[in-house]
Amino acid sequence: MPKGLFVSMDGLDGCGKSTQVRNLADRLSDLGFKSTTCVDPGGTEIGKTLREILLHHKSHIATRCEALLFMASRAQLVDQVILPALEKGEVVISDRYLLANIVYQGYAGGLDLDQLWQTGLLSTGGLIPDITFLLDLPVLVSRQRVGKPSDRLEQRSDEYFEKVRMGFLSEAKIGRQKIKVVDALKSVSIVGDLIFAEVKNLLDTRSA
Repeated sequence: MPKGLFVSMDGLDGCGKSTQVRNLADRLSDLGFKSTTCVDPGGTEIGKTLREILLHHKSHIATRCEALLFMASRAQLVDQVILPALEKGEVVISDRYLLANIVYQGYAGGLDLDQLWQTGLLSTGGLIPDITFLLDLPVLVSRQRVGKPSDRLEQRSDEYFEKVRMGFLSEAKIGRQKIKVVDALKSVSIVGDLIFAEVKNLLDTRSA
C-alpha cells in the first residue's frame, strides 16, 4: 500500500477547491511535509488533452463517453503522478477525483451508480482518497461565484447542478468512501483551518 496520504477536494464550481488545495499544500510545507497537487481531469499531457475535449469540445458528447474520458484521464494521473508521490511518502492533494464522476455522470447524468463505481475502481487500480473534503455550496451561490459560464459543463442548467449537489451529499451519507462535508459559505480561512486540522490529525495518527 502507498506510504503517503491521499486527499481530494470536491464540490460545485466556485466552492473554493483550488484555493484550499493550494492553502493545504502551503501549510503542510510549513510543517516540513512534502506534497504533490494535481487537478482531475488533467495533470498529465494526456490528461490535459482530454480535459480540453471535456470542457471545450463543440459538438455533443454522450454521457457514457464523457464519463469514460474522465476515467481515462484519471487512470493516467494515478499511474504517472499520484501513485509515485504516495510511494515516496508525500501528501497528494487532488482537485476532484472519482467522486466527481459518480455525481456528475451518475446522479445528475443518469448513468448507473454501481457501474460507474466499478469502472472507477478499474481506472484507478482501486486507489481511493484517504479523505475527500466536500466543500458544500448552494447552487445559486455557486452560479454567482462562477459568473458567466466558461466551458460546456458550466453551461448546464440549475436543475442539473441541484442534482449534482444532492449527489455529493448523498454519497457523503452512504459512506462508500470517507467524505468530510465542509460548509463552503464560511470564510476561506475558517474552511482552511477545518481542512488542515483534519489532515494534520490523519498524519499524526499515522506517525503515532
